[in-house]
Amino acid sequence: MKPFDVYPLFDIEITKGVGCYTYDKEGTEYLDMYGGHAVISIGHSHPYYIQKMEEQMEKLVFYSNSVQNSLQVKLAEKLGKLSGYEDYSLFLVNSGAEANENALKLASFHTGRKKVVAFGKSFHGRTSAAVQVTNNPKIVAPVNEGVLVDFLPLNDINAVREALKNNDVCAVIIEGIQGVGGIQIPQTDFLKSLREACTATGTMLILDEIQSGYGRSGKFFAHQHAGIRPDIITTAKGMGNGFPIGGVLISPDIKAVHGMLGTTFGGNHLACSAAIAVLDVMKGEKLVENAASVGSYLIQKLKELPGIKEVRGLGLMIGIEMDDPVKELRNKLLFEHKVFTGASGTNIIRLLPPLNLSKQDADLFLTRFKHALHS
Repeated sequence: MKPFDVYPLFDIEITKGVGCYTYDKEGTEYLDMYGGHAVISIGHSHPYYIQKMEEQMEKLVFYSNSVQNSLQVKLAEKLGKLSGYEDYSLFLVNSGAEANENALKLASFHTGRKKVVAFGKSFHGRTSAAVQVTNNPKIVAPVNEGVLVDFLPLNDINAVREALKNNDVCAVIIEGIQGVGGIQIPQTDFLKSLREACTATGTMLILDEIQSGYGRSGKFFAHQHAGIRPDIITTAKGMGNGFPIGGVLISPDIKAVHGMLGTTFGGNHLACSAAIAVLDVMKGEKLVENAASVGSYLIQKLKELPGIKEVRGLGLMIGIEMDDPVKELRNKLLFEHKVFTGASGTNIIRLLPPLNLSKQDADLFLTRFKHALHS
């Protein structure tokens, strides 16, 4: 048997990571400006994180969610305080796609409706319902799943009002910052008007913060730049610093009913230990503030470079749009200059580094990026 070949893979095997750097099996060092697709929030091999994971492994227990797990309560309390959502509830799952799946179920249960509004080149995951609210030609949505989706232009509030006017939409789902969609940032006025339109029509507003959340934008959640409060927030990726975990933050207006949602592995002891350690480090080392300051510095320096069409982003979620396809540039960065980056579409280099990226690390990236541009 061999792996099912659905991902293009670089001919590099990473065997170790420390901070913002990774190392292949030959010991070659790489500057990690992609963080394993935004999952590395506090840096590779953080000693406190390792300590807490090892402590839990020594008493490793797994049991279903039919018994008490005090780690879930501890995680919910810490997440509520650090994110500013202490009055919300937390449902724990295993991934971002699963978080969005459950968010859509909650919205439908709460409103009794099935229609959904999503935006532009959105990407919300690969479970059945999440795929259907993903506007990506490479992802084929399953049929007859019962979700009716309108894809609207981002920042077009008139189109939203038209879609919601019959009071038959259960949820509007929007990313805090579109990642796969090219680092597109919803306008502040649009998000505020979107909140108002959803409230007026009894529609649930779901903020997908799976990639843009957990401090990456320089606020805990990207939508907090606009000063709004959604009904449901989904999160994953950076939540466990690489360990699989996702969550759904749920407004107190949505009442829990036994049997409404379910999960086997969601909120297990090891996942909760990872997530608690992440929050402790984020608070202790002020990583949200670091993402804001280092990200602002990096974006400004990138905007000063010639040969770039546009730089977009907030904090350490950055898109560098070029006039030409970036495949060759990305390969140069990786194989010649030893820098991991991502891509969004054909022409955009995507940066999602660990949130402990220092100004010195940013300067090193800028130096290597300039060399790659002109080599």
